[in-house]
Amino acid sequence: MRNSFIIAVISLAILIAAPFMGRQIIYPSEIFSGGVDAEIFWQLRVPRIVLSYLAGAALSMCGMVFQAVFRNPLATPYTLGVASGASLGAAVFYMLSLPIAGGGSLFAFAGAILTMLVVFAAGSYGNSLLLAGVAVNFTFSAVVIFIQYISSYASTLMIIRFMIGGLETASAELLPPILFAVLLGFAVTLLLRRHLDLLSLGETAAQSRGADVARTKLALFAMTSLVLATVVSITGPIGFVGLMSPHISRLLVGNSHQRLAAASFLFGGGFLTLCDSAARIIIFPAEIPVGVITSILGGPFFIFLLAKNRKKSGSLAS
Repeated sequence: MRNSFIIAVISLAILIAAPFMGRQIIYPSEIFSGGVDAEIFWQLRVPRIVLSYLAGAALSMCGMVFQAVFRNPLATPYTLGVASGASLGAAVFYMLSLPIAGGGSLFAFAGAILTMLVVFAAGSYGNSLLLAGVAVNFTFSAVVIFIQYISSYASTLMIIRFMIGGLETASAELLPPILFAVLLGFAVTLLLRRHLDLLSLGETAAQSRGADVARTKLALFAMTSLVLATVVSITGPIGFVGLMSPHISRLLVGNSHQRLAAASFLFGGGFLTLCDSAARIIIFPAEIPVGVITSILGGPFFIFLLAKNRKKSGSLAS
């Protein structure tokens, strides 16, 4: 309980403080002055910070769900191929150079939703969503590479930039859809938190305790599909947040999803906001895509998890 409170306090402190931080600090007395600093604060920094917090919370929450459902500590929000589907949609848009405002996000959203439908159909037929997701992920990634190869230099740069993941396109107009999707996803996760506890024990154990495994998994996959499609269509596939945040939260608050759901949500939001703040400052006036920062942190963390799981398996075998 104490650790949950600490996570909440630190996460909200990051959310409140981040808009004031940058290469140039904006003081609270200046945000209502009507000057340039106030305009930068309200029109640039606040939308970006809110977007980063919501995206981080969503990725962390979906990662937590996937790790419980698949009983795999290495599962991420992109396990079922939603990132490759969104990248494919964006790649098609940039290759065609269509004159549609916000078309990249619309095509990415459509690609992500299409991917999940294909995975569900293939997974139901073959009785393995995980394998279907891996197959679709490789296939769509190959198509994206082919599109890059035949596209113009400018289009290729846009595709690569989307695939890295970033928050520099943040604006107030983008916040309502992602806010709706994230809050809906969080509500569904809280409602099914007991079922997540049971699923993490295995489908047989969950069924023996009265859980409707098929309906629960369908509800969870539908929720994560909507949330991830919305987030990735706006930010691109920001890696490793959905892997690291649930694990660190689990170490701090335990395995019960009653506490873990809120902890993952808050930790993920604060973590990505902190990473994006660093991305804005490190090489100012330019900035590093936040996906680069999270990947630099996530790579060693992934190796740590592999070593930890291997050590645990060795201990059990002995």
